[in-house]
Amino acid sequence: MKTETLKVTGMTCEGCTSKVVHALKSIPGVHDVAVSLKNNEATVHYDEQLPALDQLKLAIHDAGYGVEDGNVVHGQHAKSGCC
Repeated sequence: MKTETLKVTGMTCEGCTSKVVHALKSIPGVHDVAVSLKNNEATVHYDEQLPALDQLKLAIHDAGYGVEDGNVVHGQHAKSGCC
């Protein structure tokens, strides 16, 4: 089991966190997801043999949010929140 914490950009409400949780849980091999709006983070527990880190980032991006790698933001959120 592997754990990854990703910085998620563009979340503004609990609806946003729900979208991120749903997107990540839909990936085969993901066992548990916790998303913090306060910290703008998604902590993912997954089978290290199935999803790759890029799959997790792509799922967040496809849900409409960005992922921050250090000082670089990938897939910047196009709108200001889901509501």
